[in-house]
Formats: sequence, structure tokens, C-alpha cells
Amino acid sequence: MTNTMWTRGVEWLAAAAADPRACKWEWDHGEGIALLEAGRFWDVLSVPERLGLLTLDLLWQPALPVPGPTLVDFTAGRVGFFLPPDPSGGWVGAGLRHATRGSWVAVPPPYRPARSLEWLVPPDGTGTLHSPGTLEDALRQANGTLAVLAAQTGGDRAPGGHER
Repeated sequence: MTNTMWTRGVEWLAAAAADPRACKWEWDHGEGIALLEAGRFWDVLSVPERLGLLTLDLLWQPALPVPGPTLVDFTAGRVGFFLPPDPSGGWVGAGLRHATRGSWVAVPPPYRPARSLEWLVPPDGTGTLHSPGTLEDALRQANGTLAVLAAQTGGDRAPGGHER
């Protein structure tokens, strides 16, 4: 990414903070992580890491637009996909967590990781987000692939990491 893209990504993310200046200061001088409220500019759909990484891989296809911002939390073992706000909270499924209005998301700056948080696809500042329909299709495909792999290896866990 170019410096202009980093700057736009920082401004875009910081706009979700109650105090954008304090958010940017925290990224540069504090712990490097800001808590941003979901539901105004974006929601975050958090999924188990293995499912999320496979889903992101499926989204990187020439026929599809570049995926929206995607964050990984290595400690929690989760991948978060930034998508348009959905006040209905329509995302339901084993292992899925939908952060919308009233939820807070720990976010590092777009230009570097902080603690266990790292951008797999940093925001570019244009406001591009994951398309809910495209994301849902990729999640279903990834979940199916993981179910087949679990069956082939005799795994005792479902793709979302839950006991069967």
C-alpha cells in the first residue's frame, strides 16, 4: 500500500472512534490498539480462524472484487470480516459472532500489527467493505470444505470448532 492509502485507511478507521485524534494517538503512542464501535460505518463478522482463512482465500479470485478489510486475532483464533452495518443482526451460525451497533472491536492501525491483532486485508480508506452475499457464499463453501476434510480425517469437531 502507498502512504496515501495508509493515510486514508487510518482516517477511515479513526472516523469510527468517539475521538478520532485520541484513536490515532493510541495507535502511535499507546498500546497500538483502539476500541472502535461497530454499527455506524461497518459491522464485523467474526468467525473461527481456520474457517476465516479459508473463506478469505476463496474471496481472492480474479472474478471477484478485492476483499474488504479483514482482521485476524491470533490469540482468540478468530478472523473478522468488515461488512456494511446490518441492524437486524442477520448472521446466525455455529461459531459466528456479529459485532454491530453497541459492540466494540479492538483494532490496530492499518500500517502495522499490534499484540495479536493483524490486518490480513487492511482498509484502503475508500470505504470498501465485504459484500454480505459474496461473504456468505464463501463462508458456506469454506464450511463445506472443512466438513469434508473433517470427515476424511475422522475429526471429532465440526468446522466451526464445536463438538458434533
